[in-house]
Amino acid sequence: MNYVYSLKCRDGYYIGCTDDLKDRVERHKKGYVSATRKRLPMELDFYFAIKDKYKAFEFEKYLKSGSGRTFIKRHLILYSTSRRSDK
Repeated sequence: MNYVYSLKCRDGYYIGCTDDLKDRVERHKKGYVSATRKRLPMELDFYFAIKDKYKAFEFEKYLKSGSGRTFIKRHLILYSTSRRSDK
């Protein structure tokens, strides 16, 4: 299984793709990933599980595009924020 994931960082969000989500998130949190090392602390915000590796990379690429970031803001981040406030 391949995972496209989003991390909520100190200064915003990070989108990535991996075949081992648990290990990759731990590596981010420990500062082993140069792209997020200076953006700690962070937490996993959401992820998608996708069987096809190439589709996962294409979806990651889309989420990093302008329309993909709009999709995240409109459908995922606002939804997860409103759901957290319901608790």
